[in-house]
Order: sequence, then C-alpha cells, then structure tokens
Amino acid sequence: MYDTDYIRRHIRTVSDWPEPGVQFRDITPLLQNPKTMRVLIDILVHRYIDARLDLVAGIDARGFIIGAVVAYELNLGFVPIRKKGKLPFTSIGEEYDLEYGSATVELHSDACGPGDRALLIDDLIATGGTMMAGRKLIERLGGHVVEGAAIVDLPELGGSKRLRAAGLTVYTMVDFAGH
Repeated sequence: MYDTDYIRRHIRTVSDWPEPGVQFRDITPLLQNPKTMRVLIDILVHRYIDARLDLVAGIDARGFIIGAVVAYELNLGFVPIRKKGKLPFTSIGEEYDLEYGSATVELHSDACGPGDRALLIDDLIATGGTMMAGRKLIERLGGHVVEGAAIVDLPELGGSKRLRAAGLTVYTMVDFAGH
C-alpha cells in the first residue's frame, strides 16, 4: 500500500553518536516534514485500524511522538513508558540492556489493566531490550501486547529476532542491515 523506501529516504544516519562506532538512525527528518509525517502515521493507522486495541504505549522518547499521534488517530488512550525517575505517580520498573549500556524504564501502575490489548511503539529496534522491557511492564499489569511496532529495524543487533523468539509479533517499516 505504501512505499517504505520513501520512509527510508527520510531517515538520517549520524555517525559516531552517541559514541564512536554507533550509526544512529535519526527519524527527526521524518517528523519535520508534514508529508513524511503523514505517510508515517498513515502506514501505522492503516495497519492497526481493525486490531481491536485498547491503548497505545509509546517508549521514551521518540515512541511518544509517534505513539501519541497513532493513539489519537485510532481513538485510543496513550500511555508513556518513561526512563527511570520521570513519572510522577506510583510506577513499576524494568531494567534492560541496550546497544551501548543498560537502563530502566517505568510505567504508571494504573496505565493498563487485566485484558487490555496494547500496541507498543518505538522509533527503532536495536537489541530489543527496550521493547522487551515495555512488554514486560504491560504484562505485569495484566495487559497483552498485541504487537511491537517500530520504524527502523537494525537486524544485525538481533533485537527483532530476539523479540519474535520471545513470542512478540514485531512490525518494522525499514531495516538497515549492513549499512
């Protein structure tokens, strides 16, 4: 339905950021241009319009941007999964490993409930640690992650493979294998 090469062409690569050897895939050019932003959101909305979801959960921080707009377009609530110490209410946390270190994400303890069907959104999947941690948080509250969605997959880091092996359905628009 959509040309995902169009999406790929609007992702900028920043070499050696945040540390030497890392090729950072920057989605901000997608967000800056109203046409590319519309195409990005339309792809996701069309994919999930009939998915019988209860909420969209976006992962800190670029997942907030995409996830909130998708939630709005699907007439669903949005819940943020934040870095440790950023949520003002009672929260639960999950530690995970990422490409160049480790971190903890948190979710408000009332963000979802038993049986809630969630779409989990982030900008990219590298090692899969952040998305796996988000899934665990939602499941600890009794929810179910229907699918994990991201714009970019970095398959050489094994994250999407790891997530699928753990039973999570994963959708990505473009991959940067070997780039």
